[in-house]
Amino acid sequence: PGVPSPDPCPLPALLQVAALERQIFDFLGYQWAPILANFLHIMAVILGIFGTIQYRSRYLMMYAVWLVLWVGWNAFIICFYLEVGRLSQDRDFIMTFNTSLHRSWWMENGPGCLVTPVLNSPLAPEDHHVITVSGCLLDYQYIEVVSSATQIFLALFGFVYACYVSKVFLEEEDSFDFIGGFDSYGYQAPQKTSHLQLQPLYT
Repeated sequence: PGVPSPDPCPLPALLQVAALERQIFDFLGYQWAPILANFLHIMAVILGIFGTIQYRSRYLMMYAVWLVLWVGWNAFIICFYLEVGRLSQDRDFIMTFNTSLHRSWWMENGPGCLVTPVLNSPLAPEDHHVITVSGCLLDYQYIEVVSSATQIFLALFGFVYACYVSKVFLEEEDSFDFIGGFDSYGYQAPQKTSHLQLQPLYT
């Protein structure tokens, strides 16, 4: 007999699809910090799926801990694009590790966006060009915010799922009898009997 598996849940697969989608658009926008975080998240989701299939509660616990960090990272992205506090997109290039001036892929490719290059602009740094973006139905900042908020929403459900399945596995491991049918309370080990019986000695 084995440990009964929990009811199948499409949540891990949904988390994996959402992470891959996020990774693709971050690659297109050369956003190196999110690319690294997305890669770690994809590995963590695979670890969570493996833990569910192989009944490994420790893997699920590690996955749950990662989801807490993932929520924090996406909360930071939301604050960054909304420029909360001293964060500024024009000054801070955290997403590219300060290696380039690239912005989100959605800045130029958002729904309805019209990109116009500004030729011979004195504001253009070396090997860069200046563009103007207009007509967007939704600014790229809000697309990134919605994407991160979706990741947080899915991560919260994933955290609850991981904790629940891990708890089920731990309870099954505690109640499962590895001896093979003996009652832990009724079973008593056989006592040794001595072949040499002591006889009273009279003097």
